[in-house]
Amino acid sequence: MGPVERFVAAALRQRPFVLLCLAAFVVTGLVAWREVPIEAFPDLTNNQVVVVTEAPGLAAVEVEQRVTYPIETALMGAPGATEVRSLSKFGLSMITVVFEDRVPVYFARQLVTERLSEARGRIPDGLEPSLGPVATAFGEIYQYLVEGDADPMEKKTLHDWDVRARLRSVRGVSEVNSWGGLTKQYHVIVYPRRLDRYGLSLHQVVQSVADNNASFSGGFVEHRSERFTVRGSGLATGVEDLRRIVLASVEGVPVLVGDVADVGTGPLPRSGAVTRDGKGETVAGMVIMLQGENGKDVATRVKARIAEIEKTLPAGMRIEPFYDQSEVIDRTSHTVTKNLLEGSLLVVAVLFFFLRDVRASLIVAAVIPLAMLAGFLGMRFFGVSANLMSLGAIDFGL
Repeated sequence: MGPVERFVAAALRQRPFVLLCLAAFVVTGLVAWREVPIEAFPDLTNNQVVVVTEAPGLAAVEVEQRVTYPIETALMGAPGATEVRSLSKFGLSMITVVFEDRVPVYFARQLVTERLSEARGRIPDGLEPSLGPVATAFGEIYQYLVEGDADPMEKKTLHDWDVRARLRSVRGVSEVNSWGGLTKQYHVIVYPRRLDRYGLSLHQVVQSVADNNASFSGGFVEHRSERFTVRGSGLATGVEDLRRIVLASVEGVPVLVGDVADVGTGPLPRSGAVTRDGKGETVAGMVIMLQGENGKDVATRVKARIAEIEKTLPAGMRIEPFYDQSEVIDRTSHTVTKNLLEGSLLVVAVLFFFLRDVRASLIVAAVIPLAMLAGFLGMRFFGVSANLMSLGAIDFGL
């Protein structure tokens, strides 16, 4: 009797033990199936940390020489790093540090942060390098438009200060990017002749606006067993507050910002726009998932939060999605399920046609879901997500 015959005979003699092992295998496989992260596409991005530094007003050459080079040299030789590359553009420096796959992503970010402390003294004052989000290019799970009866500046303000902030609080969301629209600013347009009339300089205007747009604490005062907090509220709340800021006193008469400048609101200079169907400008948002999260679960939580946000939007405003990665995931799962069912029926039909034995056909077909669970166990053990490629491979293999 060969080893296979002996193994089968032993299994038949120990039926309760075999059934117990089978039940444990099924339960473990189902747990693995529930815990495997679900994504639309396999994430092939290497283990990297991006350092972003904004340098307003600096040309690409100056950014390369004064910002990128000092930071890049400080990051070289970090433990576990395999590559350091950079990109210098007008007003922007981006440095990518690639680490080995065995290095945990948050430990890699800690190493980069320690190296950045060395480079801060070698770059121009006022520039602050920051780390990019813990996400990859495959984490763009949800995109939408802010539509309604409003101009691009109002849409942009609503999205950045309300919609975006509330979406970032969703568990599993790393970042929410904003595209299009006009960023609202307060503009103080100074006239040189008016400054000369009062003997003032542009520096005095800038300094006065900064000094008179702040809040401070004065501690507290105790009176009759009560404590009163003393606070100085000097933040400007609008155009009129900025106009009333005092610059100097000429012969006992205060000179205000409104006397030497025009104060109003206007857009931040931009380099692009977002349009839809050729019907004019709009504002778009992109939800980026935290690296390693379950894409389907995060997309579900994002859609639930958007439904809550829409109830509180101003009249006439709405959020219209145009890309939902969970739909791709659902179609992939539907295709795999459909192929498994059709494959099982085909196996049963072919075996019954040749063997004329329903029992033998069902026994062989029963192996298909067990093989599927074995595949999910392997995916869970090796950290492979359920995506278009991995599920397709299991589908074709079965």
